[in-house]
Amino acid sequence: MNDYKVFVTCKHTKDRLNEYCLDDISIDDNKDLNCTITVDTKKRFQKILGFGGAITESSAYVLSKIDEEEKKKILDLYFNEEYGIGYNFARIHINSCDFSLENYSFVEENDKSLSSFSLDRYEKYVLPLLKEVINEKKSELNILASPWSPPSYMKTNNEMNNGGKLKDEYKQLWAEYYVKYIEEMQEKGFNIWGVTVQNEPAAKQIWDSCLYSAEEERDFVKYYLGPTFERNKLLDKKIIIWDHNRDLVYNRAKTVLEDKEANKYVWGTGIHWYVSEEFENTSKVHEEFPDKHIIFTEGCQEGGVHIGSWEPGERYGRNIIGDLNNYVEAWIDWNIVLDETGGPNHVGNLCDAPIIVDTQKKEVIYNSSFYYIAHFSKFIKKNSLRLLTKVTNDKKIYALSCIDYKEDVCIILMNENEEDRNVTLKIDNEIIDLKLKANSIYTLCK
Repeated sequence: MNDYKVFVTCKHTKDRLNEYCLDDISIDDNKDLNCTITVDTKKRFQKILGFGGAITESSAYVLSKIDEEEKKKILDLYFNEEYGIGYNFARIHINSCDFSLENYSFVEENDKSLSSFSLDRYEKYVLPLLKEVINEKKSELNILASPWSPPSYMKTNNEMNNGGKLKDEYKQLWAEYYVKYIEEMQEKGFNIWGVTVQNEPAAKQIWDSCLYSAEEERDFVKYYLGPTFERNKLLDKKIIIWDHNRDLVYNRAKTVLEDKEANKYVWGTGIHWYVSEEFENTSKVHEEFPDKHIIFTEGCQEGGVHIGSWEPGERYGRNIIGDLNNYVEAWIDWNIVLDETGGPNHVGNLCDAPIIVDTQKKEVIYNSSFYYIAHFSKFIKKNSLRLLTKVTNDKKIYALSCIDYKEDVCIILMNENEEDRNVTLKIDNEIIDLKLKANSIYTLCK
């Protein structure tokens, strides 16, 4: 086991992904060992597809305000597999979202033929940044596209904000809108990996939003979106349902997936982290529908920026571990970058991001959340298998382990306690005693 490298991030030291050897954190004095972490490399579960973040119009706008060298550094840190943390997913919005500069769609008002469809709005900020990201990567970028709202004329409330529903007479046209979007993006050189049916379909937001009941989402996939993708030879594009909080995920997924005709079009289910940390709910979905996939599609620290705060980082660490230990296969953060206010956001729904760019001071700030995400995305190789990992006797110690095709094990250990903890780590028949510093996260890998 001594050939493990150890990477450490800690609230109370200057460690931020600092590298050590295993001997540096191991201890000989085994008193006060009341927590055991057990890794069983023979018990293997889902493949881990990767990690990523959202390239919103707001993020792209903020990055357009800094010099090219600093922007390239940020993109390198996120997406470069050798120098950075190796993101291989990016989520983008179809039409506008709250993290856009205003409401907009890609068609003119009342266009019933989609003849006016144009991605010109994308060309100003989103697509140039997306192209730069793709150029930074040596491997494929999986682009997940999500609508926050159809155009206003397609909705019952005749606006993009404040909820409303898709009008019956526009359901087929809206399905064709997805096809038009995917084809136009392809023409511009951007391959869409998958789409979600609707961002947060159970939330009437003051920003871009559209409501679907579980039955309405099921029927839209069954009668419109799925068949339209099939006719246009787009069944290689993943269709992801729900795209909302994990507290309701089981009932929402069950309603859609127990219908055989809807089920055949659905690749998987997407979740967000707002409201609760009921991680076991995704295990319930997996157990009932084991052939379907589950990914985390959005999460952020709400309430503006939290510069210098350690809690957001720990929230990320706790949630990534909880989700992946319950069959989630990919984990996508929200905005990759925001400004010093936590925006821009066209309705003032300001939030935090792992990287904040102070556009007034021309300063780039790396939050605790960036380093916590890095402990997973940088070291868990794509298509690694999650291993059975158990923690006993300490509710604020968390652990996750994976194994890659070379049979190399990667272990993430997190101590959310305000004090140091001595723990016993058992990897099959190997045992080592370790000291985990207070408010810290460790990655052990070959």
